[in-house]
Amino acid sequence: MPRPTSKPGAAKAQNGKEERQVITTNRKARHDYTIIETFEAGIELRGTEVKSLRDSKAQLTDAYATVESGQLYLRNAHISIYDPGSYSNHEPTRTRRLLMHKAEIRKLEIRLNQSGLTMVPLSLYFLRGKVKVELAVVKGRKTFDKRDKLDERRARKEIRGIMRGEQPE
Repeated sequence: MPRPTSKPGAAKAQNGKEERQVITTNRKARHDYTIIETFEAGIELRGTEVKSLRDSKAQLTDAYATVESGQLYLRNAHISIYDPGSYSNHEPTRTRRLLMHKAEIRKLEIRLNQSGLTMVPLSLYFLRGKVKVELAVVKGRKTFDKRDKLDERRARKEIRGIMRGEQPE
């Protein structure tokens, strides 16, 4: 019997590269902030947290990342309690350490010291069996900026409809 060429559970894309298994995304972040730069980081988790993430029970709505004493931390990310976990369960909104190289963390710290910039998670996903976080350095959007973006999106949708031969509403 031939042996499998990849790890069990690792999804391969058509071109042979392993693809992400997205757990959750932070759609609110893309609406509320202007994304300046994105990064990928590992995350330090407990066993019951990983099992809960495999069931896609996580929320990043109010989560943000901070740099403290040379370490990167994810705060307010909600990973639900794993029901079969009993006494060894985790606290759902505990502060979790993010894993990046020290040089990258130093660059981020310098970048975040600029006024008006913060760091928020955009998504949580599995990559080669490990949980990863996509982080973004962002700047807050004003209400009128959000409205402009929505108007622009609506206009693009109308133009696409006209190009297809549909009648405008």
